[in-house]
Amino acid sequence: MSTATRPRAPEPGRRPPGDVGRGGHPEANEHGPHATGEPHDARPEAPADLRLVAPALATWLAAAVALTAPAGAVALATAGCVTAGLVLCLLRVRGGRAGRSGAAVPGRFAAGARGGVCGLVAATLLCAGAAAGVAGLDAAGSRRGPLPALAARHGRATVELTLTGDPRRGRPRVLGTSQAPPSVVVEAEVDRVTEDGRTTAVRTPVLLVVDSGPSTDRWLRLLPSTRLTSAVRVAPVTEPGDRTAAVLRATGPPKVTRPPTAVQRVAGALRADLRTATDQLPQDARALLPGLVVGDTSRVTPELQDAFEATDLAHILAVSGSNLTILLALLIGPPALATRAERKGVAARLGLPLRATAVLGGLLTVGFVVLCRPEPSVLRAAACGLITLLAIGTGRRRALLPALAAAVTALVLYDPWLARSYGFALSALATAALLVVAPGWREALVRRRVPHHLAEALAAAAAAQVCCAPLVVVIAAHVSLVAIPCNLLAELAVAPATVLGFGALAAAPLSMGAAKALAWLAGWPAGWVAAVARRGAELPGAGVDWPGGWVGGLSLAAVTCAVLPLARGALRRPWACGALVVLLVVAVARPAPLTRLTTGWPPRDWRLAACDVGQGDALVLNAGAGSAVVVDAGPDPAAVGGCLRDLGVDAIPLLVLTHYHADHVSGLPGVLSGRRVGAIETTGLELPAREAAFVRRLAGAAHVPLLRAVAGERRRIGDLSWQVLWPPASVDELPGDDPNDASVAMLVRAGGLTVILLGDLEPDAQRELLARDPGLPEVDVLKVAHHGSAYQDPDLLRRLRPRLALISVGAGNTYGHPAPRTVTALRAEGAVVLRTDTDGPIAVTGDRPEDLRVITEGRNA
Repeated sequence: MSTATRPRAPEPGRRPPGDVGRGGHPEANEHGPHATGEPHDARPEAPADLRLVAPALATWLAAAVALTAPAGAVALATAGCVTAGLVLCLLRVRGGRAGRSGAAVPGRFAAGARGGVCGLVAATLLCAGAAAGVAGLDAAGSRRGPLPALAARHGRATVELTLTGDPRRGRPRVLGTSQAPPSVVVEAEVDRVTEDGRTTAVRTPVLLVVDSGPSTDRWLRLLPSTRLTSAVRVAPVTEPGDRTAAVLRATGPPKVTRPPTAVQRVAGALRADLRTATDQLPQDARALLPGLVVGDTSRVTPELQDAFEATDLAHILAVSGSNLTILLALLIGPPALATRAERKGVAARLGLPLRATAVLGGLLTVGFVVLCRPEPSVLRAAACGLITLLAIGTGRRRALLPALAAAVTALVLYDPWLARSYGFALSALATAALLVVAPGWREALVRRRVPHHLAEALAAAAAAQVCCAPLVVVIAAHVSLVAIPCNLLAELAVAPATVLGFGALAAAPLSMGAAKALAWLAGWPAGWVAAVARRGAELPGAGVDWPGGWVGGLSLAAVTCAVLPLARGALRRPWACGALVVLLVVAVARPAPLTRLTTGWPPRDWRLAACDVGQGDALVLNAGAGSAVVVDAGPDPAAVGGCLRDLGVDAIPLLVLTHYHADHVSGLPGVLSGRRVGAIETTGLELPAREAAFVRRLAGAAHVPLLRAVAGERRRIGDLSWQVLWPPASVDELPGDDPNDASVAMLVRAGGLTVILLGDLEPDAQRELLARDPGLPEVDVLKVAHHGSAYQDPDLLRRLRPRLALISVGAGNTYGHPAPRTVTALRAEGAVVLRTDTDGPIAVTGDRPEDLRVITEGRNA
């Protein structure tokens, strides 16, 4: 007897196959081959039920438009949709009565079909009207009161507010020559506004920004539902159509007027215990594990965040439906079997009936929401997890897509601002892809003899990526080429890390020792996920730029629709599949010979290169065999890291940081990441103090010695040699306490070329340098001081008479760099002037002065 027809004993709480439930329809107890590992069901799967999709889309679109539309237009549209929907409902009811009154009416089937369409259109109109009305009222309420007017004139007020989210650190930013300390950011709802002695009761969502200071840690310890009062400056939001009505900037310590609720205190204590349990883990695992378990990303560094975004793994850092699904899998068994009402997991072992299992899963979901905070991302996760619970309670696979549509409709009506949330859209698209697209792709792969589990994983990752990529482009103007393999590799470890992490969370209140042991075990798979993200992001062709915005998203969607039929045809030809895989590997690996052949960058015999790092400096001196001396790291780790990767630099015997300004040192993590660095050499004036401490901290963490450069020092690596010209041995000999005047200046011999690097020296220091070394030779290449500012010593320029002047500068900078008079002075001395803001990365080649040649990325100069 085949597996599909073998009789089975019914389990508790479940009808035997073929039993008829209420309504006279057989239960969809799809036991079938999946329970025994066979790849196909004996019966064809029923088509997806799409009836609720149109109302869900109408709800979504109506809410998104109504949130920013004029109130009068919203009211008119709401009334029109509701009226039209009610009229259609009335016609549908009358048509149904007429159909029941006749025994055999010609065209009755067609009339029934028309009635079904009429009902669907009515439901769509009513949902759209309800969403528009709710969104219009919500938008009007959030903009009511004095805060919008205060924001328009950047006024001041005293507010009483309630925190609705967890305080978190903002990303550090480079502001000119210094790195601004990260501020504290938290969502809140203002309850009362006091301005000029008048107090107004309101309910206005705001974003509270607190400047970094001695009280930063106190702010970060606050919990949602805490009520406090603060004097603030009110500013407008930067994005129109945003949920928040204003941005409030506060200083000083928080003044709490009401503590958080008991539920939030318990949840906060559990989250704090999990952080304590992970303290002993390596940095990446310590940062990632709380994010995997409860969405706590407070320890995730900007570099790790960038790696997850570059590989389209950012969904792992946020609480998503997969987190809850993993927990439910412990209760109900593997999700793929759960959708067929199969009985595995803890519930099956306890003999719980289906409905009791669904109720227990619902309680687990509620606890999950409370622990992870009822924010939009958590609500999305709960809604997606409840889809699986619905499948358990009904045993119907066809109920999954209607359940998703119903969840979207309910959530948008509950919180209309979700309709304008990219995160909500990505979550819904990914879930729809798994329900609608992935099953067909999985079966196609299985038919081509791909192992069932591998086919399921491939289909799920590919479907989610294909459906979400256009929206990702709208947000980030970027398409990841490594997203599918990185997601496949990461998913291997997400489930064990999440389960063990929740085990540590549950054990922490009882035994911190046991919690730390479980966290140590969870740290291994969490570290694997982080390593996948970092290694994937470091690949030269990890992603490609794509036009952003809705035009870019629609164009990518059109290209995807055109390519999918070709991919379907390629699956029938093994050689075509192999060729596509090879092309993808080549595009991602971007081997240097092939890249050089197709783009000309970087040239094979480059001597030095100026990286395009924005408003900052990063210059690379070729030391041969994949090694280089790097002078400055620029302001952006990703920019300098990408430049070094393109140049093929994996070993840096010496990194010179000319001085401690942020536009020269903030990119240091990008230089250190994945490369062997022998030593870091910098100036003796440790100002600004914050940036100097930043360099010391990173150097110590990477076990790289920190040296001090002094005038007169000479070094050589192969045919690359250099002499330090500045600063003098004692900081007392500097012309002032400006960090620019303490910059390390170097005279370099690169083969037969003479190069001088002046850091950010100002005219006083330039004159002193020339006075100390009056015999400076004429040079082939000058790295112009201070990004080509107007402050240059003309005598030094006349002495050097450079043939080529390189200016490292950021496009659209607010400093006026490079100054027109500086460019004119350089050209008057016979120099060709190139600048990174207009020419991009610049490489210099040649073994002798007469062979000097300049190549910019994509063109010869």
